[in-house]
Amino acid sequence: MKVYTTNELRNIALIGGAKSGKTILSESMLFEGGVISRRGTIEDKNTLSDYKEIELDKQNSVSSTVLYAEYQGKKINFIDTPGFADYIGEVVTALNIADTALMVVNSHNGVEVGTEISWKQAEKLNKPVVFVANQMDHEKVNFDDTYNQLKEYFGDKVILAQYPVNAGPEFDTVIDLVQMKMLKFPVGGGKTEVAEIPDSEKDKAEELHAALVEAAAEGSEELMEKYFENEGLEKTEIQKGIKLGVLSRSLFPVFCTSAKQNQGVGRLLEFIIASIPAPNEVPGRKNSEGKEVTCNADDQTALFIFKTSIEPHLGEVCFFKVFAGEITEGMDLINSDTGNKERISQLFIIAGKNREKVEKAVAGDIAATIKLKDSKNNITLNSLKNPDLKIEKIVYPEPVYFTAIKAVNSSDDEKLGVALNEIHKTDPTILIEYSRELKQMIISGQGELHINTLKWILDNVYKIETTFSTPKIPYRETITKSARANYRHKKQSGGSGQFGEVHLMIQPYSENMPKPTDFPIRHTDTYDLDWGGKLVFNNCIVGGAIDARFMPAIYKGVMERMEEGPLTGSYARDISVYIYDGKMHPVDSNEISFKLAGRHAFSTAFKNAGPKIMEPIYNVEVLVPEEMMGNVMTDLQGRRAIIMGMEGEGKYQRIKARVPLAEMNRYSTALSSLSSGRATFSMKFEEYAQVPNDVQVQLLKAYEEAQKEED
Repeated sequence: MKVYTTNELRNIALIGGAKSGKTILSESMLFEGGVISRRGTIEDKNTLSDYKEIELDKQNSVSSTVLYAEYQGKKINFIDTPGFADYIGEVVTALNIADTALMVVNSHNGVEVGTEISWKQAEKLNKPVVFVANQMDHEKVNFDDTYNQLKEYFGDKVILAQYPVNAGPEFDTVIDLVQMKMLKFPVGGGKTEVAEIPDSEKDKAEELHAALVEAAAEGSEELMEKYFENEGLEKTEIQKGIKLGVLSRSLFPVFCTSAKQNQGVGRLLEFIIASIPAPNEVPGRKNSEGKEVTCNADDQTALFIFKTSIEPHLGEVCFFKVFAGEITEGMDLINSDTGNKERISQLFIIAGKNREKVEKAVAGDIAATIKLKDSKNNITLNSLKNPDLKIEKIVYPEPVYFTAIKAVNSSDDEKLGVALNEIHKTDPTILIEYSRELKQMIISGQGELHINTLKWILDNVYKIETTFSTPKIPYRETITKSARANYRHKKQSGGSGQFGEVHLMIQPYSENMPKPTDFPIRHTDTYDLDWGGKLVFNNCIVGGAIDARFMPAIYKGVMERMEEGPLTGSYARDISVYIYDGKMHPVDSNEISFKLAGRHAFSTAFKNAGPKIMEPIYNVEVLVPEEMMGNVMTDLQGRRAIIMGMEGEGKYQRIKARVPLAEMNRYSTALSSLSSGRATFSMKFEEYAQVPNDVQVQLLKAYEEAQKEED
């Protein structure tokens, strides 16, 4: 393959809703670009993009696929992304790497959930967007409705670059408003027939062309002046204006295709080459210091790994974008996170399941390599002369769906851990954590479908049988008033015995809490607990009632009970303990005696100190269409939510609420059902708060029953 220079490259992300035709559009682009000689179909399970076992089984994209096409002396890299919201992490990755997004829209369904979600991500990353109204050959297509919806949802900057003459099963003709020609596309692709616009379409075409030219003129002051002086723009000026408008997100052109019949795809590729910015024409990606790293082949080499895939016969394949300089086989680079060397042993250009070895890739290009030692997603590899450069990492969406996972056969535990780590490498939005507190392996993702996909992979690829269950809630226990208790541990069983007696008082911890006045405080240790909150341990012993060498043992006993609270076995927090009296034996007292005495005395005092269970509270933000807000609000209130406020955001309302984690189980599924998939939400831990009395009674009862079952 030819080595393409930076200005000969274009990087595109194919985004949009499920079933909008992105994968089939990819096939047609590959065909037009000479990468394949025959287009595959979803039904025949032979597309280059959807080639993984799960994608063939489900007949939809699950992960993003890196592809390319060579067209008119240029190379177009494009990343086909899944359309379901649960795979939004793949869309985020693609948009971070691509310079422009092609938003593929199902022309008979119009703006769908996936369209809105993908748009929000492109808007968040300030990425240019070109709309592709696909499936123009569908019998129920309504192009005018689709275009009106695009303008309604995404604003007046959405401008027609084409419109169909005969949308529907006979579709083959469009009026191209950039070229001001009528284009007729043969079924299956081939040379486009170019003709003058017929009289029946001239008035409509000229009116729409004028709107496009005016929008293009707004790309720069120079073009705007020419537009007013000459009452229009030349063809090259229109192309320049469109390019500037696309880059600045002041223009979102709309094109028409039937990817299934390969109609309009060649013209779309022409537009990409002429009017989509090259990697060195877009704002650079920031480094860790906030400065832009522009694509420049003359700079020291820097590449950014954005995706890892595990492929049969190859192992781990790392996909990267060259942000500066150039990369060749055998080149040594530095991992900017670890400082370790990595050698690029092999260099590939990838098109789905196909790969081709290349000699070199330059700034702006996307390539892949294998056998890296410890470099993974979100890592920058640099030239040895510039080892410290770090490209800004991709920020993945926070998980919204949590479940506990367990291997059915305990002999598979180690195998399951390895599998989950491999899956996380290929999908960073799948998070895995073993909770020592809950004694559960917790996996989290972007929704129920996302986790079900993980289950399918474990079942069918790794052959590990697993069960999923609702995660336990990490409650906390604390006290609301002071209490005293004492405990004598005495045991005699021949020879030396065990003896230790501890008198203590506990009270709730607060920053300015009053100290007791009826006994002196000789020494205080304050501990920041790993699970949040504090333990303040006070030695108030006078007269040698307990030797100082036994204080650490008493502390251990108290801490053991803090780690397994007396109410529900949850962690205890925010407690001050005062050891003010006790007894010891000159022979029988030892550390174990005082540890047990301290543990039991603390437990007794805790139960008499107005104990309360505390639950984690999360700040939840729900972005919901205005017309669906009522149902969502009602549902939140049923989850013990406290509504903190609402604010408008276009056609949406952002609801801010504080919700107990215990009430958020499967919320992503419920919200999707309430809003037909259009609402999204995020959640972030805020604080611990006391549970209502009725909830505490239920928790205590459930814990007692669980303890009986264990006994």
